[in-house]
Amino acid sequence: MDDDVSPLPERIVAEARAWAGTPYRHQASLKGVGCDCLGLLRGVWRGVIGPEPEEAPPYAASWAESAPAGTDPLLAAARRHLVPIAVPMPADRPLAGDVLLFSFRVHLPAKHCAIATGPAAMIHAHDGAAVTEVALTPWWRRHLAHAFRFPDPS
Repeated sequence: MDDDVSPLPERIVAEARAWAGTPYRHQASLKGVGCDCLGLLRGVWRGVIGPEPEEAPPYAASWAESAPAGTDPLLAAARRHLVPIAVPMPADRPLAGDVLLFSFRVHLPAKHCAIATGPAAMIHAHDGAAVTEVALTPWWRRHLAHAFRFPDPS
């Protein structure tokens, strides 16, 4: 855990940005070596909050499409460990450090997560690319299904 006295959102964003360039690796969570979107979130948790609250189960690349009907494993885990915030969001949101969950079809569970760096950008990992900071475009906003904040570790 970081003993830095800077505000939590600043620490979250700094840690997420430190993962920039980490190659995409399904189910991995090692800064500079490889991670997927959940691995990035898990790594930022470890870097800012401390040990992970639970072990991530093995999951297939298509886990969201094949999840049992009526279940949303990523959302359920977020609800267990993060603080929910309202979606849809006004244009001046999300705030730096917010955790964003995306669903690419209305009837499917959340399949992707990212960390906001402010109202117009986010950091994420996706198949075929390294961890990067990108614009939170209208396309991403349309698919934003849930948002959370990290709990205060103090």
